[in-house]
Amino acid sequence: MTFPGLLKQLCETALNTAFPGKTAEIAPEFLEITEATQEKYGHYQFNGAMKLSKLLHENPRSIAEKLMSALNTLAATNAFIAKMEIAGPGFINFTLDPTFIAKTLAEQLHDPYLGVEKPAKPLKVIIDFSSPNIAKEMHVGHLRSTIIGDSLRKILTFMGHEVLPLNHIGDWGTQFGMLIAHIKTVFPEIAQANPPDVALGTLVSWYKASKKRFDEDPIFKKSAQQEVVALQQGEENSKRIWEHICAISRKAYQTIYDLLEVQLIERGESFYNPLLKPLVDELEKSGVLTISDGAKCIYLEGFTNREGEKLPMILQKTDGGYNYATTDLAALRHRVQIEKADWIIIVTDAGQSLHFQMLFEAARKLAFYDPARVRINHVPFGLVLNSDGKKIKTRSGESERLIDLLQTAIEQAQQKLLEHNPSYPPEAIGEAAHILGLNAVKYSDLSCHRASDYIFSYEKMLKFEGNTAAFLLYAYVRIQSIQRKANLDITDLLGHPTSIVLEDPAEISLGLLVCQFRTVIEQCAKELLPNRLADYLYRLAEKFHLFFHHCRVEGSSKQNSRLLLCEAVAQVLHQGMRLLGLQPLDKM
Repeated sequence: MTFPGLLKQLCETALNTAFPGKTAEIAPEFLEITEATQEKYGHYQFNGAMKLSKLLHENPRSIAEKLMSALNTLAATNAFIAKMEIAGPGFINFTLDPTFIAKTLAEQLHDPYLGVEKPAKPLKVIIDFSSPNIAKEMHVGHLRSTIIGDSLRKILTFMGHEVLPLNHIGDWGTQFGMLIAHIKTVFPEIAQANPPDVALGTLVSWYKASKKRFDEDPIFKKSAQQEVVALQQGEENSKRIWEHICAISRKAYQTIYDLLEVQLIERGESFYNPLLKPLVDELEKSGVLTISDGAKCIYLEGFTNREGEKLPMILQKTDGGYNYATTDLAALRHRVQIEKADWIIIVTDAGQSLHFQMLFEAARKLAFYDPARVRINHVPFGLVLNSDGKKIKTRSGESERLIDLLQTAIEQAQQKLLEHNPSYPPEAIGEAAHILGLNAVKYSDLSCHRASDYIFSYEKMLKFEGNTAAFLLYAYVRIQSIQRKANLDITDLLGHPTSIVLEDPAEISLGLLVCQFRTVIEQCAKELLPNRLADYLYRLAEKFHLFFHHCRVEGSSKQNSRLLLCEAVAQVLHQGMRLLGLQPLDKM
């Protein structure tokens, strides 16, 4: 159990003792245990006396005094508390016993999951993230969806859940009719079984040309519409061109996924296309659809436009075509009823929030899922901005290609490493720059609250001080250096009966923070906020550096104990960075 969990349990028992027969109505939030705001107040605080005042008809200070009396009695059999005191109008401060912290730390050291307990019943979790559109470059906007989704996948998998990471790519629709019709006139060789290589950039230029022709040439427009029908009906030539288009795009995307170490299973719009007509037909027969200007819609309570009129959720357009809402509704139903998901997480930009609010409400109204059994979350995120506070664009006004952004980060990381250490070994600089550059990009994003916009700056993200990936790496590298200087095999030390002794305030503070890893991971999963983990790792790195400056390790009388403390920090830094998708470094 976590430290807050132990204290909450203790406070609940004390309340029942201090106020017998009066605690049945106490809500769980009244028993909340929080970290102390300052170290002088101890390690944790119970702030519930203020909330309980109205319920128990007593002033907060009186409640805290009675609760303290009961706690003092219980403390005799709960040796994990070193000190308790009442502060202010009714706060109760707890200081944990250093021996208990050290014991917990030692147990965590030998646990491959670092104190994170596996669930009694693992959940089947589906995370939908990244989702680029075929025949288009992945741009900086895809960065957030990809790395936020991947971090959540890693965290939930580490916790013991069964996670299916899906890439809901845009690989179907009217745009492919335009593109196929255009390609047939400019590059018919693509229809061959083994066509010549084509770069994604060429495909993008063809797409732009096809859109221009579609808007300006009525004859071409008709031809494009005919290609849509041919593709939908499985006409061999059109289907082969479409498959090549998808393969070209997929190859380019995989280069980025490999670079970012992201794993995804493709479930594009085309996967759900066969389900759309049966879905709409079923809903029409059941009488839930409304015809509005020829379109088939669902109207949901609570969704209106600026004029106060009900907002329709269109499932079939006037021309008989389907749209994102139709595909997403079919996908959600498939994930619940066929893939048996217990939890569905969809990671997209915040601009799609209304769409997903309506989608989830429609699915609930249609009984496609039971909210009591299946949890569904839209995980929105903000924009990536340049130094002017505007969306990142190239000089020509195009969206910044993600591959260019990542390669530039690696190049600038190499320059930064050489500035930091001009004698950096040439044979190691390439790999180190690769790791630092990609870590910097990921961490700069994940350390921000995902709902917020943030300014992209190579200079800021590659700094060796402050809340950056380099700062975390430096803490981890310093621990490896300490272990090398001590000339002891840490594996042998872990197998030796050496105990951890926490006496110096810097040791106690660092040990306590290491033991809070489990609490942080649980918080990340509950709130779906990777920045909680990033914030924790930054605090851990800061506390480690303070410990390093206050407490000598190698050659000290407490060398072995402090080496084990350092190893506990290294384990959490390593695992925490991996859960954020970062790679550790042993030397910098």
